[in-house]
Amino acid sequence: MTTFFAGFFLSLSLILAIGSQNAFVLKQGIKKQHVLLICTICAISDAILISLGVAGFGAIVNEYPFIETYARYGGALFLLVYSTLSFKSAFSQCHVLTPEAKVQHSVLKTIAICLAFTWLNPHVYLDTMVLLGSISTQYEGKQIEFTLGAISASFTFFFSLGYGARFLAPLFQQPKSWQVLEFIVGLTMLIIALTLIFS
Repeated sequence: MTTFFAGFFLSLSLILAIGSQNAFVLKQGIKKQHVLLICTICAISDAILISLGVAGFGAIVNEYPFIETYARYGGALFLLVYSTLSFKSAFSQCHVLTPEAKVQHSVLKTIAICLAFTWLNPHVYLDTMVLLGSISTQYEGKQIEFTLGAISASFTFFFSLGYGARFLAPLFQQPKSWQVLEFIVGLTMLIIALTLIFS
């Protein structure tokens, strides 16, 4: 169990940082739109990446750095586009969260956006595959327990964030709250994109 919790808390500490994926999950949770689907995609994606990292794929990324480069610039471009849309929404639209007036995005569009936030983010490769993968080597013979702990942290975090966000729903019945959220999301995306470009 010591190895399990080592993987759990290390993985949790990496996910907790405010990022584009977390902001998207939070936003969907507040709107109560496709929450189960979004949380499942994020958690399963993390599980795949963590498993690959522990299995040794992190060494491949270190050997072929162009993989990280493509992911970095592709992710930055996606984040810049999404940031622009968030700023536009913050300054030009009036959002009100009401039970009788929910606009649902299509399932396919939601899945595509979620996958882009997850798989076009180079930090997720560094955190899950390289960092967790390399640290797992310290637990020779107990890497399965370490992996299960790290994966459990992802499931715990994303489902807590997605379903916990609905408690903020009353606050977002005010248009001003949505404008502030869209602006913060846009700013978060922009900062991360610029960090990726100039790092």
